[in-house]
Amino acid sequence: MTRHPVAVIDCGTNTTRLLITQDISEPPFARLCTITRLGRGVDATGELNPAAIERTLGCLRDYRAHMDRYDVAAVRATATSAVRDATNRNDFLNAAADVVGSSFEVLSGQQEAFLSFQGAVSDLNVHEGPFLVVDIGGGSTELAYGNTEIESALSLDIGSVRLTEKYLHSDPPSADELSACLSLVGLHLDDAVRIMGSRLFDSELVGVAGTVSTVAAVEIGLVSYDRERLHHFALSKEAVEDVFRTLATESLVDRMHNPGLESGRADVIVAGVCILAQFMRFFGFEECLVSERDLLDGLARSLLQSDCE
Repeated sequence: MTRHPVAVIDCGTNTTRLLITQDISEPPFARLCTITRLGRGVDATGELNPAAIERTLGCLRDYRAHMDRYDVAAVRATATSAVRDATNRNDFLNAAADVVGSSFEVLSGQQEAFLSFQGAVSDLNVHEGPFLVVDIGGGSTELAYGNTEIESALSLDIGSVRLTEKYLHSDPPSADELSACLSLVGLHLDDAVRIMGSRLFDSELVGVAGTVSTVAAVEIGLVSYDRERLHHFALSKEAVEDVFRTLATESLVDRMHNPGLESGRADVIVAGVCILAQFMRFFGFEECLVSERDLLDGLARSLLQSDCE
């Protein structure tokens, strides 16, 4: 591979994340996730909020210190849904590049889906495919279908932050709000089948990113994050529905006390579980395999491969 580790950064709608590694098949030097809510209000205003930008830049300054500590040989820094949608994206991208010392790529939905797929399937048995990898983010949800190689991909404008801000205004959400949220997700899934085909119904579901990991953590009752327990945990449809009922009927104050639910994610998790639950209902999936390998691992894999060429 390479003598020195590489670093990859993802600035998402809800979280900012860092992975420092020299081989994605080995334990990383660092894997950090910070809720920065860069995309707060973007769906309504079309702009990144100055306070959200500054929160994220503060996080990146901390990440830069980690990168310096490990003397990384290369960096790939990316931004996704919120930055894609923001008219003032360059205000953030230029400042972020100054902090990190590397330019930032704004990934398209297709690129995001491809990289999430590459990360998620990197340690799966190809004989158990084909796989449908679903990445539920804060601003968008990416779908990618394939076995060892991706065959089709799609990005949907549904995410935990976007749907919370648009539909879930009561505390706890009202039945009408939840119904509207679920209905919108269903319409997007109709589009997914129309574009990607009915083969999606005959695949193995793999879920990546914060919503899926959080639902699994709540189901297990994890007091603190445990990547080894979450990675490849088989999350049943029954468990997803149970977690959905619990979280959707609790006030925010009560919801925050669920073991496995990070307090900073409590205000948007219901919308995220709406997406996951409707996804499993729509396609008839009885199980979702949780993968802690995701977009970051796909980014690291691409960077390590280019370093070896």
